[in-house]
Amino acid sequence: MFRCRLPQAVRVLSVCLCLALAYEDDIEVNYDDTYYNEITERETAEPTPSSSPCSSSDLTKWDKMFSMLENSQMRENMLLQYADDIIKVEMGSLRSEMLSFVAQYGGSCGVAVETAGRRMASQMEGRLRETLERLKLGDLAFAAAGKSAGNSYQSEALLQQLLSATRAQVSRLAKLETSCFRSPGAGMGMNTKTGSQLPESGGEGSHEQEVTSRQAVLDKTLAAVLEMKGALQVVLRSSRQRNLPAGCEMALLFPMRSRRIYTAVIPDVPMSLSSFTVCMWVKPTAVSNQTVLFSYGTPRNPYEIQLLLGQTSALFTVGGEAHLVEARGVVKLGQWLHLCGTWSSKQGRACLWADGKTVASTPGVAEGHVLPDGGSLQLGQERNGCCPTSPRSGNGVAGFEGGFNPKLSFAGKMTGVNMWDRILSGPEINTLALQEGQVCDLKGNMVAWGVTEMVPHGGAQFIY
Repeated sequence: MFRCRLPQAVRVLSVCLCLALAYEDDIEVNYDDTYYNEITERETAEPTPSSSPCSSSDLTKWDKMFSMLENSQMRENMLLQYADDIIKVEMGSLRSEMLSFVAQYGGSCGVAVETAGRRMASQMEGRLRETLERLKLGDLAFAAAGKSAGNSYQSEALLQQLLSATRAQVSRLAKLETSCFRSPGAGMGMNTKTGSQLPESGGEGSHEQEVTSRQAVLDKTLAAVLEMKGALQVVLRSSRQRNLPAGCEMALLFPMRSRRIYTAVIPDVPMSLSSFTVCMWVKPTAVSNQTVLFSYGTPRNPYEIQLLLGQTSALFTVGGEAHLVEARGVVKLGQWLHLCGTWSSKQGRACLWADGKTVASTPGVAEGHVLPDGGSLQLGQERNGCCPTSPRSGNGVAGFEGGFNPKLSFAGKMTGVNMWDRILSGPEINTLALQEGQVCDLKGNMVAWGVTEMVPHGGAQFIY
């Protein structure tokens, strides 16, 4: 049996040798560059003195290929590690410089912000106190005039609440500024005196949590301030109609319609005019078919200039009722309205302005006419062609002109009464009609509010 299988084993062995020699002949490796572990066509390489210390005659072509791959991977890892070390060093240096900058300048910036915040808070509180005092004075004036002050008390209570809210917000901001700005290194892991980094107690997680909590406090404070700002704007819009517009500090109060209540204006210059502009702020509480606001007349013609209200209309005349300029739908009870009337003798055109806009214009009004001097100028009533009544006649009241009609009298508030001897331009009238600002400081050269003598009669009085 052994003799029978021996030839078969010899044949199998010969086939395996042939296959191995054929497979070995198919592998051809060619390298252009010469390295110390170069793979050549020869099975063995002659050792040289400059060969690698790890080279050995026992290395095969496959061993050399694996060595090359390991060397290239090792070089790649070394380059990556070197780049990573450079980035870490640079980032650490940048972080230390930033912390040093914050430690050096953060304190001064925090003090400046804190000072500015406290100054703004004090200014806001002072402005609120001033507004509250004005409201109280206005309530006293209304109470003296016999008017109800229910709305005033509601506004005062609302302002008191806003003042308390402002104080609370100021206290919260002061605490927040004390914790954040006076120690700029807090929460950053560093000592503000030495600039050195403090040991972290809670790690990055605690630092992020602290920053998040402070941001939440800031967001809540900002939301509360914005809410308070909105409430203040609502109060200002509601009190703007009650308080004086255009920065005026005083007004004339006509508490009711009466033939005894009016205000006499005594100009310092002659009233002989060929053109003029008269402007005023009015807030009527009651309006009839003809309510006189501004009137200038002489014994010969008591209707030289008249600025009137009629229900929801505004009317303006020069030289008599035949020359009438009317604008409808511009008057609302209980709201401030800015009115201006302009006239030129040369052009013969009269214009009526309401809240800075031209609402009526009529040509051919008293063209060529010149206003005579020596007349009387009144607010809230008209001369009506009558002479001052003497106490001896017994037909009138001492100090009041006879013939006044209570249906023509004005009831409400009036401020910013000015008169110029020229026609103001559109931008000038628009500026006068602004409710906000200090445009009430602009004075006329014929009649100047707060400068020209104005004498209230009857129940008319100045309020502040």
